[in-house]
Amino acid sequence: MTPDHILAIDQGTTSTRAMIFSLSGDCSIVAQQELPQIYPDDGWVEHDPEEIWRAVVTVCRQALAQAEAKGVRVAGIGITNQRETTVVWNRSTSQPIYNAIVWQDRRTTSLCDDVRRAEGEETIAATSGLLIDPYFSASKLRWILDQVPGARAQAEAGELAFGTIDSFLLWRLTGGRVHATDVTNASRTMLFNIHTQQWDPQLLEIFQVPPALLPEVRDCAADFGTTSPDLFGVSLPICGIAGDQQAAAIGQGCIEAGMIKSTYGTGCFVLLNTGQAPCRSNHRLLTTIAYRVQGQTRYALEGSIFVAGAAIQWIRDGIRLIGSSAEVEGLAQGLDSNRGVFMVPAFTGLGAPHWDPHARGAIFGLTRDTGIAEIARAALESVGYQTYDLMDAVQKDYTTDSWTLRVDGGMAANNWFLQFLADLLAIPVERPRVTETTALGAAWLAAVQLGLLPSLSAAGEYWQREARFTPQCEDARRQEMLRGWQLAVARVLTRDHNQARH
Repeated sequence: MTPDHILAIDQGTTSTRAMIFSLSGDCSIVAQQELPQIYPDDGWVEHDPEEIWRAVVTVCRQALAQAEAKGVRVAGIGITNQRETTVVWNRSTSQPIYNAIVWQDRRTTSLCDDVRRAEGEETIAATSGLLIDPYFSASKLRWILDQVPGARAQAEAGELAFGTIDSFLLWRLTGGRVHATDVTNASRTMLFNIHTQQWDPQLLEIFQVPPALLPEVRDCAADFGTTSPDLFGVSLPICGIAGDQQAAAIGQGCIEAGMIKSTYGTGCFVLLNTGQAPCRSNHRLLTTIAYRVQGQTRYALEGSIFVAGAAIQWIRDGIRLIGSSAEVEGLAQGLDSNRGVFMVPAFTGLGAPHWDPHARGAIFGLTRDTGIAEIARAALESVGYQTYDLMDAVQKDYTTDSWTLRVDGGMAANNWFLQFLADLLAIPVERPRVTETTALGAAWLAAVQLGLLPSLSAAGEYWQREARFTPQCEDARRQEMLRGWQLAVARVLTRDHNQARH
C-alpha cells in the first residue's frame, strides 16, 4: 500500500497532540498529553521545553502504533505550534538554556515601552507588520540573552540557537541536523521583514539579537529534513510547518482573499486572507503572512485576543465556580439575559485592537442577586464581545461583498456561544465538519509538499460545513449589549498604555 496519511504534530499552549489524517481531512487517530503552565511571577508564563519534547515523542509513538494496528500508512509529518513562544538552546548539547517563554508572558512590558519611546512604532510596524508588544518573540529573546548568565556571549560566538516551538521540535526530531522555521512563525518574531521575506538587520539591531542565533526560513510546504530513525523506528519526512493560526486558516479552507476564520482556544485569533498584497491596518490589527507555498506568498490581517477559553478555564480552575467547562453552555442558556454583568478578562492585558499590556481583568455589574450562572455567562460573552472588537476593526480595514466567519477550536462546540456570536456580529457563523483545523492545516501542507495533493486550493475543496448560525437578535438589543461591553472595557484601559502601572 502507498502511504497516504499524514501525521500532524499540534503543539499548543495547554496540550500536545499527534493526529493522523487522510487527505480528505478525516482523523481517526489521536494521542494527547496536557501541558502544565509555569507561573514564576506576576504576568510571567513559561513552559518546560523538555516536557514539551517528551510529550511530542510520546504522542507520536502512540499515534503511529495505532496507525500500524489499523493498517494506516503514514507518508510524512506536518507541524503546527503555539506561535511567538521563545526557546534558546545550546547547539552542541541541544539543551535549552532557559524555560520557553510563552506568548502570553508580559515580563518584557517595560522593555517594549522603552523600544517604543526610542524607535517609535512606525518603523517596526512598516517592516514586520506588528505592533510593539511583549506578545512577540523579539523582546522575549532579548530578555533571555540579557538575563541568563553568559547567554549573550555564547550567542555572539554562534554557540546558541533561537527558535519558536516549531524550530526547537524540528531540531530535536532531526537530531540537530536542521535549524529552520517557516515564514508564518518567522513573521511573528518582530525580527522578520514580511516584504523582503528576510531577517531584518535593523530589527535585529533594535532588539540586540545576534544573527547567528536565527533559523533558516523556508516555505510552509518544504523539505524540513527527516526524523531520526531511533525516535519512531523509521525516518519520516517533515514536509509542512505553520504557526497554529495560519494552519487553522488553511484547515478552514480560507485560501482565497476575503475569507476569514476565528479560532477559539486558550486565546482567540481572527485571521483574514488578504491575498497577494499585504494590507496595512489603520485600526491596530496586525499584518502578517498567511502562508507561502511554492514561493508564492499570501498575506493576512490578524487580531489576537489573549484570553478566550482561558476565561472559562479560570472560572473552573481559578475560582472554582464550575466543575467542567461543558457546564457553561447550560448555565448561559438558562438565563434570559446577562443581567448587566460584564467580564473583561484582561488577565495578561488586552490584545487587538486595544493593545494595552497594563490593563487587568475585572467583573462589573455585580449585585446581591448575581450568582454562578451570571458570572459563567459573562465569561462566555466576553469572548464574543472581544471578537466583535476585532471584526469591527477588520471590516473597517478591508472591504468585501459579504462576510461569513468560519470558526473552530474548543469553544466552537458550544452552540449557544456561536448563536450569540452571530447575533453580536450580525453575520453568519459557520462551523466545519472537521473542527481540528489547526492540525489539519499542517497535514495539508505536508500533503502538498509530498505531492499527495496538487495544491492548497485542492485541499480547501474538502472543507465541509457542519452547522450555520444566522443572526436572530434585534439591532436595538444588540446595541444595548455592546454599550455595556464598551463601558466595561473603558474602565480597565489604562490612561496611558505606555506608562506602567504602579
